[in-house]
Amino acid sequence: MDPNNTGPEEYGHDGAHDAPRQRPPRDPMTPDFGQPAPALARTVRLVSGDFLVTVNPVDGSEIELCPPGERPARAVKHTAAERAELDRAARPPVPAGPPQPRLPLLERQDERERLVRLLARGRSVRLTGPSGSGRSALLDVVAEDCTDLAPDGVVRLSGYRRTTSDLLYDLFTAVYNAPLYRPEHDELLQYVREIGAVVVLDDLEFGGSGLDELLDATPECAFLLSATPDVPAPSADSHVEEVFLDGLDRAAGLELLERAIGRDLTEEETNWAGDLWFESEGLPLRFMQAGALLRQRDRRRADESAVDEYGVFEDVPVDAPFDAGDRHDVPLPSLAEAAAPAPLLASRLSASARETLKFAVALAGEVPHQTHLPALVDDTHADAALAELVGCALVSPVGSHYRLAAGVLAQLEAAGYTTGAEEHALKAAQHYAWWAGHPSVTPERVSAEADALLAALNVLAPLAATPAEDEEDAAVRLARQAAPAFAAGLHWGAWERALRSGAEASRLAGEVGEQAYFHHELGILALCTGQLDRARAELEASIGLRGALADKRGTVAGRRALALVADRSG
Repeated sequence: MDPNNTGPEEYGHDGAHDAPRQRPPRDPMTPDFGQPAPALARTVRLVSGDFLVTVNPVDGSEIELCPPGERPARAVKHTAAERAELDRAARPPVPAGPPQPRLPLLERQDERERLVRLLARGRSVRLTGPSGSGRSALLDVVAEDCTDLAPDGVVRLSGYRRTTSDLLYDLFTAVYNAPLYRPEHDELLQYVREIGAVVVLDDLEFGGSGLDELLDATPECAFLLSATPDVPAPSADSHVEEVFLDGLDRAAGLELLERAIGRDLTEEETNWAGDLWFESEGLPLRFMQAGALLRQRDRRRADESAVDEYGVFEDVPVDAPFDAGDRHDVPLPSLAEAAAPAPLLASRLSASARETLKFAVALAGEVPHQTHLPALVDDTHADAALAELVGCALVSPVGSHYRLAAGVLAQLEAAGYTTGAEEHALKAAQHYAWWAGHPSVTPERVSAEADALLAALNVLAPLAATPAEDEEDAAVRLARQAAPAFAAGLHWGAWERALRSGAEASRLAGEVGEQAYFHHELGILALCTGQLDRARAELEASIGLRGALADKRGTVAGRRALALVADRSG
């Protein structure tokens, strides 16, 4: 695991006498996938509250009281241009290939005007609607309408797998320019109290007291929250307005379908779409997927017509009747197929797109970034698969990445896409472990891929007890490479989850040295967040394991951190 002394298995070598490996040509789409000569381990120094933390991926992080000269000056706010650039960078990547057509927002004008009106008054509002109802699309247009309402502009955040504390730190990072600095909780509250912005928060996953804490900490912000009906409601004292988003009516659904396919519907298609509207309760996502089904049907009919036009026929009996109308007729999908369209849509995509779906199913719905797809799918043009999936509405944006759209994961699992899921998760983990440890990949980029990396860890970590397989090596290695990057990228929620998965995988695999590393890092994290009892327990466990291995450097680092715990606890 030492980046300075790379083991032969890490780069595909069997021994010291192997021929030197040629460097592959650099791909402009994936500039950090080249393999230069091994570099020194990346150590990052950051300030967390009163502590100076040196993130060391080899022996474990070191922590000390921050000297006066190392403490950063008070953070200042980003300029409007800097905020716009950060917002652009936080959006999901644009799929490769021709630009996707942007469908209009139908039947949402009343909700749009009401949301803007409430936010202009400084009120916070929660938009509640089922998955696939178009909440994110409505948030996009409302955010554009509110650009000039607040002094700090519009701040877009994702609540996907985020706690209240995570969102407060995300808000701080979006507004303040403070690289490699993570203020302690009280100082964080002082900063966010001075933020005056319209905060557009999509995919909120909590309500009640957690939402109250978020709103109380940011009195100068107006929140536009988006959640599904199963998320707990705001408390009665929060004074959050509720706006409910229903499905489209029949006429709007048919119009959306016509715009999705670029032509008028036939009478047969109109009747089919009416049945779909009744079954789907008018959810826009279902009509976008239905539009993809009709586009695929149109292409099949056009292909058959082209075959006949150029005289390429199949062998048929001489006396067989010929009916050109029947020959070119491709039946409409059944209502059952339209109700669960993912398997049928996927069956007509390219092999790379279908393989991408298998990786997404193996990663619990997380879609790898398109720049990783060529390496994962073993196809140099696999980055175009994302455009196919977006065009068929099989994926939807979540924060800075894509996930399978609502209901698609269950449909693909029922269609057999779970076959070989462990092998796909293992391949993803091995790729991400190499990528996250590459010296050209920044911690911020690794943090942006946190959900996919953690999904691979969640699959492989419980399998580490299987001695005949290689999953334990992949899980431990991925956690070792990703955890320091999460720490340096200040994505500490992902840091903690990676450390806990790594500790469990190394325990099951019997790798005592790695287990000691993960407990040491958990102790450092707990000390930085003020959880002194947990920090003491984790550090003592790490010191005990390292003592058994006669690891003097690791033991000394653990005892120094334990001394800080004793000092803080009096």
